[in-house]
Amino acid sequence: MNKRWTIKEKADEKLVKQLSEELNGLPEVLCELLIQRGIDDFEKAKDFFRPSLEKLHDPFLMEDMDKAVGRILQAMDQGQRIMIYGDYDVDGTTSVALVYSFLSRYYTNLTYYIPDRYKEGYGISIQGIDHAADNEISLIIALDCGIKAIEKVAYAKEKGIDFIICDHHNPGEKIPEAIAVLDPKRKECQYPYKELSGCGVGFKLMQALAIENEIEEKELWSLLDILAVSICADIVPITGENRILCYYGLQKLNSDPLPAFRSMLDLAKVKKKELTVTDVVFTLAPRINAAGRIESGMRAVELLLANDAEKLQSASRHIDNHNTDRRELDKSITLEALRMIENDDQLIRKKTTVLYNEDWHKGVIGIVASRCIETYYRPTIILTESNGKLAGSARSVKGFDVYEALSQCEDVLEQFGGHKYAAGMTLQKEQLKDFQNRFEEVVAASITEELLTPEVEIDAELDLQTIDSRFYKVLEQFAPFGPENMSPQFVSRGVRARAGGTRIVGNGHLKCDIEDPSKSGVYYPSIGFGLGDKMDLVRSEKHFDIVYSIEKNEWNGRVSLQLNLKDIKEAL
Repeated sequence: MNKRWTIKEKADEKLVKQLSEELNGLPEVLCELLIQRGIDDFEKAKDFFRPSLEKLHDPFLMEDMDKAVGRILQAMDQGQRIMIYGDYDVDGTTSVALVYSFLSRYYTNLTYYIPDRYKEGYGISIQGIDHAADNEISLIIALDCGIKAIEKVAYAKEKGIDFIICDHHNPGEKIPEAIAVLDPKRKECQYPYKELSGCGVGFKLMQALAIENEIEEKELWSLLDILAVSICADIVPITGENRILCYYGLQKLNSDPLPAFRSMLDLAKVKKKELTVTDVVFTLAPRINAAGRIESGMRAVELLLANDAEKLQSASRHIDNHNTDRRELDKSITLEALRMIENDDQLIRKKTTVLYNEDWHKGVIGIVASRCIETYYRPTIILTESNGKLAGSARSVKGFDVYEALSQCEDVLEQFGGHKYAAGMTLQKEQLKDFQNRFEEVVAASITEELLTPEVEIDAELDLQTIDSRFYKVLEQFAPFGPENMSPQFVSRGVRARAGGTRIVGNGHLKCDIEDPSKSGVYYPSIGFGLGDKMDLVRSEKHFDIVYSIEKNEWNGRVSLQLNLKDIKEAL
């Protein structure tokens, strides 16, 4: 697949030099990276390189926070039963685990609930409310869901059940009439940071409770590894408050992880000394998610709350087996979906992919949508049958707002919700054709050919000779990496590969040693995942340009720097 290279606009040269001077001669290319991230003076750089929990915002700045805290304290004073309710994905289950863990230290009349993905669907469910009523629940704290549950919250009110909603999704025109609705994305909410995960909003509620009750903050910090997993898994921006929380959460994960995390990592045979956001996304998150995809998200919460060694081992193995099943389903359904496109000339020519099969497993359709985009780069929706309706997951390409596109199809959908790049929806079977046509029309009218070509974003041009241990030591302090603070990508031009050292490893990955054009005989070990098709170019005598990030490679106890190649093109 051809990719377009986009180099970020260079920062003002005078500002770069000034920042370099303020930071004791920090290389200008690194200053350029800082300025790209909005860090243009000493104080901002200090906050960036030295994240501090003291810089977290006052939780009472969030709209309705005082009401939420007041209602929880009332429930605790009166001995009312409280239910912690969360979505079935990683963000939802970690939210429940974090809030339940904290509250249970000070109050015991608690329970938790995760809706069944297949019987109840996403978000607040009638079944969940009925379950609460049957179990004499007076207050439900909903996490990572509920911002659009207007009718469900009203139904609960009829049954004498109050709601506190902690969500981070985009609200609709109306807000549910709950006791409190905590969502930084509410128009009237003045909270300074808008990009918290669902678990992050739950954490702010617990922080507010701690402040109100004069509980030491260290009681909260012990839960930061749970919060970090939610931040990593939900692909929220690693900026501002999220970056601080993720930074300290990863420290906790690496030094003193929750027993459930340690158990899952052991089963996954992870030997790394220092886990990163990427490790969480590809190791812990899929396993936690697998519980809700294959069986029930309740199993994930049970594991996250477990302390007994025997129970931990059994629950971890159970979830690990679910993850194996999930991988098999993902693989087989992706193959089916790709064949459907390949065998349909009309589908191939479209600007969108919208596929339906009643037998596809609902738990993996979001993953399948992402896999399809790897081959056919365009907004994609995968649908299956669930409870007599069609349920779907949408994934988008960079720069295109799939949530906004779905909002223009609202009249043929029963419900929808989500983010710019990922969303879910339900619709009636008879609306399928209309929805496919409408979604194609909406996308085709607004998407550009540029957006339909994968982008390789380049932070700066770099001479290979700049790369040494000192340079990398500063670069790694830009971590944790994630959306809006991605691992910097560089372009170096006119390079060559060492003769005889280029080979294909694994499933189509390119392994080679890149020679510094200005220093003959100086080589940089390099790996290009999925770049096996560039083998002939790299082996030729031609010079070529590379885009790459710089990373540490750990192998057999040895640590070295290597270039992680993102794309290769013949030098002009």
